[in-house]
Amino acid sequence: MPTLVIVGAQWGDEAKGKIVDWLGSDAEYVVRYSGGNNAGHTVIIGDQVFKFHLLPAGILHPNCVAVLGSGMVICPEGLLKELDVTQAAQARLGTLKISSAAHVVFPYHRKLDMLEEEARGANKIGTTSRGIGPAYQDKVARMGIRMAEFVHPQHFRTRLEAVLAVKNKQLEMFGEPKIEFGPLFEQYSSYADRLRPYVCDTDWDLQEAVAGRKKVLFEGAQGTFLDLDCGTYPYVTSSHPIASGACLGTGIGPRAIDNVLGVCKAYTTRVGSGPFVTELEDEIGAKIREQGQEYGTTTGRGRRCGWLDLVALRQSCRINSMSGLIVTRLDVLSGIGDLKVCTGYRLDGRDIPSMPANIDDLSRVEPVYETLPGWEGDLRSARALSDLGRNVQSYVKFIEDFTQTPVAILSIGPDRKETVMLRPDLIWG
Repeated sequence: MPTLVIVGAQWGDEAKGKIVDWLGSDAEYVVRYSGGNNAGHTVIIGDQVFKFHLLPAGILHPNCVAVLGSGMVICPEGLLKELDVTQAAQARLGTLKISSAAHVVFPYHRKLDMLEEEARGANKIGTTSRGIGPAYQDKVARMGIRMAEFVHPQHFRTRLEAVLAVKNKQLEMFGEPKIEFGPLFEQYSSYADRLRPYVCDTDWDLQEAVAGRKKVLFEGAQGTFLDLDCGTYPYVTSSHPIASGACLGTGIGPRAIDNVLGVCKAYTTRVGSGPFVTELEDEIGAKIREQGQEYGTTTGRGRRCGWLDLVALRQSCRINSMSGLIVTRLDVLSGIGDLKVCTGYRLDGRDIPSMPANIDDLSRVEPVYETLPGWEGDLRSARALSDLGRNVQSYVKFIEDFTQTPVAILSIGPDRKETVMLRPDLIWG
């Protein structure tokens, strides 16, 4: 069954956008299954740079159907701006479909997101303030507005009146002014008019595609350790970016998933607050940040950088039942010198095999490192494993052996062509 999930194996920002775009040339459907415009994927094609927050990266392939799944929360204004910019830069795009069951993000979600983050004081989570958390809160509280209602004028009016009455009471508790119904309804009705042609029952469409043995690629946003259940709670997102989220957010059953590939950097990064066992707050960390241009696509914030955490990566492989790994950003480590990799966790003088669920315990974990030889020079012209030096090959082999997961693809630069395929059998089966 030709279905493939691409999932972030760390804390997001692993260069999934490039990988999804690269693999999307063979896919017939590319599906975003979770999150909203708090995620960011960058795709570079020659001298063109595309920054996606909601659109699946596969939309750049004209023969592909790009789907925003039912597990997403969608900002209509952001989606339309992104679509307009992409259409202006690239005339031939794939077909866009939006799930009628996806939830809509409104201005009151963004406002409450900022107010709640401010109220946390020193305990800020580090949200993007895009309203994603409050939108998912409404979904769970059965107060959200779905796309099916949003694009139906009368249903939208009725639902927005009811929901806005509650939201204005919440804003009043923060000492904020009410949001007027009329201007909000008028503005968002204009967005609904533009999006209406794209909204449909994507769950059924995807079930039919799977039954017809179409090639379906599920595109994860963010990363495993930002998952609401499996991540470093409370410093997590509000949805399920792990591989099983591809089932929750699309209407596809778990037995319909063929392969799962986890994308990981050759080092580790994370954005925002939360424990980071291998973080480098020194010249090496700064050098990795600058060489890798580690700044957020969505926020522009500098990412925290550290050595590759193989204990976390092994745990991620198990959480996601990974068929294989895709290792990116190997080129960034050129010239760093000897490289450390974390192969153990020590807490209060004893070894532990995995991340503790208690965030205070995780913040006290001491990494156990092994040192591997680094490499010099530009890797970006390599097109086969044999083109890479012995030390790069040894580094990749060490990752495979420790995680007990084969490496399927290497990325050695941001462009499509700067990619090395190792195990094509792990892609579509």
